[in-house]
Amino acid sequence: MEFQIDPPKGGAHVTPPDNASSSGNRKILLGIIAALLIVLAGVIVWFIVSVNDSKRQIESERLAREQAELDRDQSLMNRDFDDLNREFEALEGQTVMIKNDSIRRDISEKYRQAKERMEQLQAEVDNLRADKKRNSEEIRKLKAEIETLRSILRNYVEQVAQLNEENQALREENTNIKRENTMLTNRVQETSRQNERLNERMTLAEKLNVTGLSLTPLNKKGKNEKRVEKAKQMMVTFTIPQNNSTPVGEKTIFMRLISPTGQLLGGGGSFSFEGANVPYTAKKSIEYAGEEVPGIHIYWDVNTALTPGEYTVELFADNYRLSRRTFTLK
Repeated sequence: MEFQIDPPKGGAHVTPPDNASSSGNRKILLGIIAALLIVLAGVIVWFIVSVNDSKRQIESERLAREQAELDRDQSLMNRDFDDLNREFEALEGQTVMIKNDSIRRDISEKYRQAKERMEQLQAEVDNLRADKKRNSEEIRKLKAEIETLRSILRNYVEQVAQLNEENQALREENTNIKRENTMLTNRVQETSRQNERLNERMTLAEKLNVTGLSLTPLNKKGKNEKRVEKAKQMMVTFTIPQNNSTPVGEKTIFMRLISPTGQLLGGGGSFSFEGANVPYTAKKSIEYAGEEVPGIHIYWDVNTALTPGEYTVELFADNYRLSRRTFTLK
């Protein structure tokens, strides 16, 4: 750099600067340049540090966001596991209601395998929680498996619900069938009872009827005797009225005469009645044509001492007891 010095006025002569002055000026200039370079270097260093700090801050914020997302995902997975556990427990209770053993075993086995896989996944999630190097890719895989398990579980629930509906329909059908069978059985029983009553009425309708039954002590002349201890003969009298339902033909009527002490009088033999042999006092055969037969007499000759009291007369024919009546004799 050159400096031009104007000559002084008045014609005076000035001496130009020497080399020492030029060297000092250069040193000043170099110092200024060095200072500027130092300032520039500081600015550059500050800028680089600022940029690195900003990058670290951004990276730190990114890692914090990822960490928060991982924590949220794990929390959601834990909630999903809790929901799955409750759903599995509910399904386990419902499978017990399935009556078909093979279907219940098949669903129970698939249920057991799915639940074991769920427990393995939960253990993997717990390991991720303890591992500081967790990554979102692993979390996504686990979430996908959880969703698969949930789909499987939904399918099981639908199968169980359908089977339970079918079982309920079968139970209702069985209940209806049992109710109908009970009603049918009741009707059959009622019909049987009605038939029995009808048969009984028809059978009873065939039975000979007896009216005007009486017991009379007789003396040795065949006349009425007032005092039974003097009687020589006992006479039972009755009438068989008309009955168109009774089969016609010869009828044998058996008479039983029972003393006040409960002893059967006489001993004319026995007849069959309701599967047993019954002793009788006397008997008489008549021809019955469906018309009234009045004044039938059956006699028994007294062969033992008689006492006053109540005497019972019973009449039997055709395996029926036709009549039973008690008389008081003095």
